[in-house]
Amino acid sequence: MQRLYDFLRRHPTGVDAFWALVLLGMSLVSTGASRAGRGTDAPALIVPFAVLLCLVVAVRRRLPEKMLLLSAVLGAGQLVLNVSTMPADFSMLVIVYTVAATGARWASRLALAMGLCAAPVAQLRWPSEYTGVSGNIALTVFMTVPFALAWVLGDSIRTRRAYFAQLEERAARLEKEREAQAKVAVAAERARIARELHDVVAHNVSVMVVQADGAAYVLDAAPDQARKALETISSTGRQALAEMRRLLGVLRTGEHQEAGEYVPQPDVQQIEHLVQECRGSGLPVDFEVEGTPRPLPSGVELTAYRIVQEALTNTRKHGGPNAGASVRLVYFDDGLGLLVEDDGKGAPHEMYEEGGLDGQGHGLIGMRERVGMVGGTLDAGPRPGGGFRISVLLPLKPAH
Repeated sequence: MQRLYDFLRRHPTGVDAFWALVLLGMSLVSTGASRAGRGTDAPALIVPFAVLLCLVVAVRRRLPEKMLLLSAVLGAGQLVLNVSTMPADFSMLVIVYTVAATGARWASRLALAMGLCAAPVAQLRWPSEYTGVSGNIALTVFMTVPFALAWVLGDSIRTRRAYFAQLEERAARLEKEREAQAKVAVAAERARIARELHDVVAHNVSVMVVQADGAAYVLDAAPDQARKALETISSTGRQALAEMRRLLGVLRTGEHQEAGEYVPQPDVQQIEHLVQECRGSGLPVDFEVEGTPRPLPSGVELTAYRIVQEALTNTRKHGGPNAGASVRLVYFDDGLGLLVEDDGKGAPHEMYEEGGLDGQGHGLIGMRERVGMVGGTLDAGPRPGGGFRISVLLPLKPAH
């Protein structure tokens, strides 16, 4: 049954042609019946009209407006030539519905007018001899109702189709908007990962460069210190490669892999390890924690770690040979305070704003973006007497 139904839906004109043939057969059979007082019974006039009226049914979906005009001409011809009503006149009811559902607006209005006038005009042309005036009026009303219902049903179908078409268009538009938003989200995520990659490379490479210089300097005089520096270079390089594989793997696939494949995101607890790493590379760093340490949102912890990493990397690169730094974490009831200072000669403030640490990074622009993502505030600038200061306040709840 489903196959038959699908076949009929794919061939609507064939279905209409079948019903047109049925209607034509009924009209031809009825030509032999007695129609006294209802017009001529000459088959020479009835057959052509029946064929043309059935043609209206057969091609109504392909040419609804033209078939409406043809049915109007045929109806007028029946009145003028006194060709009495026949089963084929049912095609007028069908074309009224079809035009109301699928035709142009002018054709729909014309179909309504024709449907409302068809029964009264036919009753005036061929009044019933067995009923009085009231009976003819009742019969006229009874015959007009189907035309009105056919037009109302067709117009309702038109409205329903327009409504569903609007819903489909809206759904398609929303789908496109969701796809666009997803692309924007993916782009933002990839930009964040790119910043992570910059931080990893800038920090670890700077550590490796400093250690390599130190190892070359003491290679002959203190082999043990040189070996220790080389070990630091090796471990730092492995850590950098691990994080780069993790970040680049996300960029390639666009999806986060299983947690076991990559190292966790750095947090506040790893800042102390970062400070020790900097001390091992020759940068004296004071580290102080105030308040009671407690778990923080992952975004806040990652932001704090990356800001300290960026600031200490900057100090190593631009602070000069005798520069020192200090890192201070303060746990408040509603947030985390972070203060990173150095007493080096520093670099021009514009470099941080425009190009970052190496002229190609994010610098203060990237820091502000990171802090802004968690609803925090950042204050950065030169210290009185030399050096640079970065002060950050990261709330536990994002600002609305």
